[in-house]
Amino acid sequence: MQPRDSIRVASVPSGHVYIRHLDPLPGTAQGIPGVVRLPDPDPDSPDNPATGKWWPPVMLSAEWVDANAESFDVFHIHFGFDALDPRDLQEVVTALRRHGKPLIYTVHDLRNPHHESPAAHDAHLDVLIPGADALITLTEGAAAEIERRWGRRPHVIAHPHVVELDTMADYAHRPRATGAPYRVGVHVKSLRASMEPLPVIRALLEVAREDGGMVVQVNGHCDVLQPDGARYDAELAQFLDREAGSAELELHVHDFLPDDELWKYLAGLDLSVLPYRFGTHSGWLEACRDLGTAVAAPDCGFYADQGPVFSYSHSEDGLDAESLKAAVRAARNAGPPRPLEPRVRAEQRAGIASRHAELYAGLLQRSGVLQ
Repeated sequence: MQPRDSIRVASVPSGHVYIRHLDPLPGTAQGIPGVVRLPDPDPDSPDNPATGKWWPPVMLSAEWVDANAESFDVFHIHFGFDALDPRDLQEVVTALRRHGKPLIYTVHDLRNPHHESPAAHDAHLDVLIPGADALITLTEGAAAEIERRWGRRPHVIAHPHVVELDTMADYAHRPRATGAPYRVGVHVKSLRASMEPLPVIRALLEVAREDGGMVVQVNGHCDVLQPDGARYDAELAQFLDREAGSAELELHVHDFLPDDELWKYLAGLDLSVLPYRFGTHSGWLEACRDLGTAVAAPDCGFYADQGPVFSYSHSEDGLDAESLKAAVRAARNAGPPRPLEPRVRAEQRAGIASRHAELYAGLLQRSGVLQ
């Protein structure tokens, strides 16, 4: 066994905001093992670190593991294996075993939001969940589902903040506009298979007209709502164009927003509605919590385990419009939630970093690598 100043983690990926916020803030890492995550290799030039693009992940190959086994201590998979054949993913697991490298897998998704059918993602999970030395997930509900399906109980470690702490502080005590309409947002970004926004928007317009004093703000990406877009949805786009002249619907069409604009937009909503018919967890939900925006979330995933939400019934069998209306009214009656204090999120992040570092160290101690 050899003492080591830090644990080197091959993280797939490392540049994603969730993974970046698994690291402790400066000055808060006393008493826990140091963790250094390898930078994402550039997919177009694998010998160089990525400068923003990390997909497809270069590390997810047996060849990369064989060639780089001396550069890392543990291998931690989060995202990015969607396009891999399960046999190739199994080869990665086998290569890690061959080199004695522990594998950690964080189960973010039990159902891939990009896939119409669960079959492909299930095949990946059937490799990773039995093959990992340790499992993490974000909620107790997801942990129970994993234990039911695979007989393994993951560590439950909450999602860290998404919005940077100094930005959170800027929004923490902002004054709320008085006398303005109650603003309910639906974000129609490049449509995933899990999204079904049209019936959700129809129901929101109904409650806006029934109750008054409410505006439904739809932000949609150009590729979905413009005829020359790669994912153009004619039915949705034409409906929104027809309704955009009404007092209840406000339509904004744009490309991806930079973070500062995205946070300003989210903070300007009273309620953000997640229009999903299947799913597991949500980073969007966490960003809303950071900014003090209430969330209405479907009951098809584990969103209510992840954080306080106003639940409504939406699944692959369809939307219960009355339950969505009830969720909107409950959120409106409850008033604005307080944004999470940056201090609270900083303390949570320190705990999350500590639990990850201790998990890595424990795996290495059991394998005899660390003292």
